[in-house]
Amino acid sequence: MVYYPREDSYLLEKHVKRLAFGSVLDMGTGTGIQALAAANSKRVKKVLAVDIDKGSIEYCKKNSRHKKVTYRLSDLFSKVPKQRFDTIIFNPPYLPQEQSRRNISIEGGKKGYEVIQKFIDNAGAYLKEKGNVLLLFSSLTNRKMVEEFLNNKMFDFKMIDSIHYFFEELYVYNIIKSPLLRTLEKKGVKDIDYLAKGKRGVVYTGKYKNKKIAIKTKRRESEAVGRIKNEIKFLKILNKHKIGPKLLMHNKNWLAYVFVPGEFIRDWIPKAKKKDLKRVFKAVFNKCFKMDQLGINKEEMHHPVKHVIIGKSVKLIDFERARKTKDPKNVSQFCQFVMSLKPVLEKKGLKVNKNKLIELSKKYKKSFSRPDFTAVLKEIGLK
Repeated sequence: MVYYPREDSYLLEKHVKRLAFGSVLDMGTGTGIQALAAANSKRVKKVLAVDIDKGSIEYCKKNSRHKKVTYRLSDLFSKVPKQRFDTIIFNPPYLPQEQSRRNISIEGGKKGYEVIQKFIDNAGAYLKEKGNVLLLFSSLTNRKMVEEFLNNKMFDFKMIDSIHYFFEELYVYNIIKSPLLRTLEKKGVKDIDYLAKGKRGVVYTGKYKNKKIAIKTKRRESEAVGRIKNEIKFLKILNKHKIGPKLLMHNKNWLAYVFVPGEFIRDWIPKAKKKDLKRVFKAVFNKCFKMDQLGINKEEMHHPVKHVIIGKSVKLIDFERARKTKDPKNVSQFCQFVMSLKPVLEKKGLKVNKNKLIELSKKYKKSFSRPDFTAVLKEIGLK
């Protein structure tokens, strides 16, 4: 079904005339209104206009011909050549689906934003380093979700226009690659996607030299200062002792390391057998002891529910709060964590005598000696 120009089309067309340049991809071209607006600009060299609807492509080839424009049938990027464009234009179907069968010309899925999400997920691979995306959508689409999709793919964006139209607000966004995304792509990182957020940082995954990596950067809203720089500093030291994820590359605003597969210790413990608990606890204690010997306090080892990952090996992550000190607490803090698990561990046959463990932990803290550390392990049955 051909989507004929309406208020949204004319709103977007105004900015296409102003901002489109170089090689242009017009996604979901409809009658070709945006393709022609781009083609008529002196700044535009050529336009590839695509649409999922065969009738739209036939209409354009008959009624919207221009020497700069090529029309092609394609479901989003499925038939788009593997090349990068200076400008990508998209006036997507953005209304929530009302019937069991979706009207592909106006409905973007059950929530309205599914088509936009698929588009954003793939747009980066087709956009040049300094290119821009012109995207129109509606308040009925859920603006917060669209912005979340953009953040998840490391895009910077700005709403450049809006109008009120009947029962909705129409928005036009100008979208570009963030400086971090540009830098990572130059270094050969591909398939970047959001993974998780912490209090201060946000973590993405990517592929680098056929390996999965994690990229960590500061959250925009975080007021913390110097956390990324601090984590880089301590990973460089600890990696020499096989502690922490392997640092690959970094600058003052971000770091990238080999991705650590596995489960958080919080999720792993309930399913673990006694022998596996002993193996993992011993590995963590040994890493804690090494950090104590180095005079590095990791922080948060008393509650490391998301700081220990169990996979083929046992890895500690998140060193943004690590610090040098004469009084490190890694072993003693992990003792606290083990004591907090007393009911769970005893059901699995691992006895924990809190009073004795506290006594041995205090003794260890006075000496940081190997014999006193061994005594702690023996008390938990790890020696």
